[in-house]
Amino acid sequence: MLPAMDLRVSTLFVMLTYCFWYGDARNYDQTLTVANGGGWGEWAQPALCKEGYVKGFALKVESYQGSLAWNDDTGLNGIRLYCDNDETVTSKIGEWGSWRKPEYCPKGHLTSFSLQVEPSQGAIYDDTAANNIKFVCNEGFVLTGEAHDWGKFGFWSEPCSSGAICGLQTKIEDSQGSGDDTALNDVRFFCCK
Repeated sequence: MLPAMDLRVSTLFVMLTYCFWYGDARNYDQTLTVANGGGWGEWAQPALCKEGYVKGFALKVESYQGSLAWNDDTGLNGIRLYCDNDETVTSKIGEWGSWRKPEYCPKGHLTSFSLQVEPSQGAIYDDTAANNIKFVCNEGFVLTGEAHDWGKFGFWSEPCSSGAICGLQTKIEDSQGSGDDTALNDVRFFCCK
C-alpha cells in the first residue's frame, strides 16, 4: 500500500513541477518542420501563445561582421511571434544582433514556413546556419523576413491542417567562445485548432 502511495505522490510532484516551470501547457495538434535546418546547437523549450494564433513575426539578426578571418557572422539569432491577444512569444534566442521590424499577415494567421540556411562552410570558414525565414498566411499572402540572403530557402513545411501556427521551438548553438558561432540553426512551429 505504501509504495503505491509514494508513486502517486511522486507523480503529483512531477506534474506540479512541470506546471510551475512551464506554466499552463497549451495543447497543439501538429508540428511543422523542414529538412534543411543546421546541425549545431540544442533544442530549447517550446513557447506557445496562451490563446489564439500567430498573426506576425520579427527576427533578431546580427548585421554583417566583415570579410576578415576573425569576423564571425551568426546571421539569424531569434524569432519573436506576435499572437492575437497582443502577447509575444519566443523560444531561446541567440545573444547577437538586434530585432528587425515586425511583419504581419494582412488579415489572417501564419500557417506554413520555409527556412533559409547556409550549409556548413568547412573547418576554416565562417558558418552561419539559419539566416532568414518566410511564412505563408492562411489567406495566401507570403511574408519574408528582413535578414541576410546567405544560403538557400528549403522546401515549404506542410501547412497547418486546421487552425494556424500558435507557437515555436528553436535550436540554438550557444557561444563557442573563440570558436565559430552560428546561433539559430533550426526551428519547429506548432499548429493549434
